[in-house]
Amino acid sequence: MPLVEFVDFSFKYLGSDNLALRKIDLRIDEGEYIVITGPSGCGKTTLCRAINGLVPQFHRGYIAGHVYVDGHDTRESRVAELARVAGLMFQNPANQLVTLNVAKEIAFGPENLGVEPDKIRARVEELIETLHLEHLREKHPHEMSGGQQQMVAMAATLALEPKILVADEPTSNLDPKSAESLLAILSDLNRDGMTLVLVEHRLDLVSRNATRLVLMDKGSIVADGPPRKVLSLPICEEIGIGIPKATQVYKHLKRNGCVLSRVPLTGEELAISVEEACNK
Repeated sequence: MPLVEFVDFSFKYLGSDNLALRKIDLRIDEGEYIVITGPSGCGKTTLCRAINGLVPQFHRGYIAGHVYVDGHDTRESRVAELARVAGLMFQNPANQLVTLNVAKEIAFGPENLGVEPDKIRARVEELIETLHLEHLREKHPHEMSGGQQQMVAMAATLALEPKILVADEPTSNLDPKSAESLLAILSDLNRDGMTLVLVEHRLDLVSRNATRLVLMDKGSIVADGPPRKVLSLPICEEIGIGIPKATQVYKHLKRNGCVLSRVPLTGEELAISVEEACNK
């Protein structure tokens, strides 16, 4: 059984004229690292909300098909129940920060799930250390920068110890160095068994470690597969996603008759592939 499965799922927000999601069929197996990307308004955020039950339990509207999360139909399950399985980090982290300081914010979720106090304290300390939040421990979340709020929201979500972490643009407010640091932490979590679903536009940073890239447009999935395969498709340029520069160079070389051994995702991979081609 997949950890998450969309079966012919469509959704339209109450009052909207257009479907936000259109006949989605998507299977997410345990341990995968999936990146979802596509132009603004294509349905990425709605897809995330559907995984943890906010759609349709909180956001109402027209619905068809089903979403199953760890065997539970999201139509029949409360968001609080699904939070134990699918932890969602919002696109705007300020929307999910509700307490007076960082330590309390991280503890808030486990407290509401009835986790024992000793385990909560240990979990808080572990996440503060892992995400390098010691200097923010006693700071009010709404006095922080957007990037700091994202890190705290990530810690609060991980404190629930979900089977699957769903993060909607988790690096959008981070500088490149901080983004790389956070993504390295997430990659380590994935190697330890956590399933990741990230909505991202910074494909140069996330595609190298992802196992799958899901490309969306106008509420539908238009491509799904290994990042190198999807990023080499012409549809990426057609709908205007941020293809890594190394992959763009690969495509340019291919159009001009120079075919490299594989699709590069980073500058280092591009350099190695070009050197190999020159030495043939």
